[in-house]
Amino acid sequence: MKKRVSSILVAGTMAAVMLAGTVTVSAEGRTFKILSMWAEDDGDSGSILKNVTENYKAENPDFEYEIEVVSSDNLKQKIATLAASNDLPDVFAYDAGTPLIDLIDSGLVANVSEKLDALGVAESLDAGAVGFLKRLSLTEELYDLPLGQNIEGFWYNKELFAQAGIETPPVTWDEMLADADKLMEAGIQPFAVGGADQWPATRWLNAYVMRKGGVDFMDKAYAGEVKYTDDVLVEAAAAFQDMVNKGYFGEGATTVDYNTAANMIMAGEAAMLYNGSWYVGQLNSDTNPAGADGVGFFNIPEVEGGVGTITEYSMNCGTILAMAQDKYDEVSDGWLSYFVTHVGEYAMTEQGSFRGYAVEMPEDASAYTKLIAEELTKVTGSSTWFEAAMDSELSQIAQENVQSLMNGEMSPEQYAESLQEIYDAAH
Repeated sequence: MKKRVSSILVAGTMAAVMLAGTVTVSAEGRTFKILSMWAEDDGDSGSILKNVTENYKAENPDFEYEIEVVSSDNLKQKIATLAASNDLPDVFAYDAGTPLIDLIDSGLVANVSEKLDALGVAESLDAGAVGFLKRLSLTEELYDLPLGQNIEGFWYNKELFAQAGIETPPVTWDEMLADADKLMEAGIQPFAVGGADQWPATRWLNAYVMRKGGVDFMDKAYAGEVKYTDDVLVEAAAAFQDMVNKGYFGEGATTVDYNTAANMIMAGEAAMLYNGSWYVGQLNSDTNPAGADGVGFFNIPEVEGGVGTITEYSMNCGTILAMAQDKYDEVSDGWLSYFVTHVGEYAMTEQGSFRGYAVEMPEDASAYTKLIAEELTKVTGSSTWFEAAMDSELSQIAQENVQSLMNGEMSPEQYAESLQEIYDAAH
């Protein structure tokens, strides 16, 4: 994945791709149904999905669609219910990796590679994003569409660092903890975390695990090659719990949602946030109180005695979009062709964000967008997120119990054992 940005910044391709990707069909009497987990005006993925689809409708007045929004907590159950009744929507948000594999094996989702090739628009997707999604689904063909091409790491408020006398971002985990102590001494909350949404907390576990045990540790755990009770994961859980106990995340960390945590960094209410490069969409907003260059980024610091290196990044392609196989028709062709040939440019123009599509980065791109483009050139290896290889039940337990870990209701050992118990019961 080294130099991945070279495949993102594809100059001069968009005009040809968009010409090839124009498909117009009659949609009279047909309502194209989309299931989303994002508010339609969220300024991020929800806005992109809504507005690109609305732009397609503007060019195709007969096209009728509706978007249903469910919470991220209820998405998997919603899809399971619809799949059981053979009533999946035309397009739906879902998790890449093991959850999607189950739908692929059941023949419920369309082979996107075949559809894009037939439409002549396959080159609209970034090759790096395609390769990453195929890796997650363990397939040679593509069965989902990316809604992001993200690296993950720590975002920090530069002014708060300066107030605490921190001149450069940390490179080691111990340095990061020392910086947290400096911030505490200066009366500044070191970290924000969206513990109420659970997944931002498990991202912390993954960050430590990939530095201590390597980028493939969680894949090995699900393959049965190492146990979830291994010292690596227990140590990660203990490190995270200790940080919570020291007050690094403020009071009531499990009650703070993701959006609040993200806003806290921009507003100067906390100094650091573990987050993905999708955050750029918010940082580029005119309403960002930190301004056009007030927030910086550093990769996950190295852990003493760990095998992970500073040029390995946790990466993902966001929550993906899949298309129902039995609903796929000419209307689906029209939407798909338009979406893949327009979404990359829309996201770059409106949000300055990378979405896994071939685009040319404009010369006047923001400092935040350029920052991520530069980070992408440093990637020499990658990890997926904590639950990427887990099945739905195991993933649910990992996220539900992380709040108990944070609140001290579970010890690090008990948290790890809860994962192993679920895994053993299924295998």
